Amino acid sequence: MGSVIGGKNNVKIFVLYLMENINYPLTFNTINDIVRQTDYVFYMDFAVYFLEMVDDGLIVEEELEGQKVYIVSDKGRLVARELKSNILPSILDQSLRYALRYLDFKRREVEMRCNTEKLHDGRYRVNCSLIEKGTVIYSNSLVVDTNERAQHMVDIFNDHPEAIYRGVVALLSGSVDYLLGT
Repeated sequence: MGSVIGGKNNVKIFVLYLMENINYPLTFNTINDIVRQTDYVFYMDFAVYFLEMVDDGLIVEEELEGQKVYIVSDKGRLVARELKSNILPSILDQSLRYALRYLDFKRREVEMRCNTEKLHDGRYRVNCSLIEKGTVIYSNSLVVDTNERAQHMVDIFNDHPEAIYRGVVALLSGSVDYLLGT
C-alpha cells in the first residue's frame, strides 16, 4: 500500500490527528469521508490501518444511539501529538479545514445535486445545487464545451461542495480571502 501521505505510520498519525482535533465520536463511514476530503490517503490503506488502530487501542469503539462510533483514546492522542511532526503542517491544516467543512455540511444535512445535460448545439450544461432542509441555498448552471469538462466539474463539485459554496459566497460578497486559504 502506498498512500500519498506516506507509509503506515503516517496514515495512522494523519487519521489520529484529524479525529483528535474534531474531538467527538464519529462513525466509520464519516471518518472515511473526512480522511478522503483530500487525496492523501487511499481507501484501502485507511480501512486496514483503521482496524489496526482499534486493535492497538489507539481508537476506541463505542455505541451511541444504536450506532458504532469511534473516538481517539488517550494513547492515540499522545501518538497524534508526539508524531504529527512527521507530516507537513500545511497538509495537516488543510486536511483538518476540509474535514471540518465537510462535517458542517453533513451536520446541517445539506443535500447536493449536480448533473450534466447535453444541449442541442453539442455543448453541455452543468447544473449544481445545494439544498438545506428543503430550501435551495445554492444553485448554479454553467455551459461548457465538452462532456469531459462537464464531468470534471461535477466531480469537483461532488468532492468539495462546501468549498465551492464558500467561494461563491466570498466572491459575491466582495471578499476574496478564501483564495488565500484564510
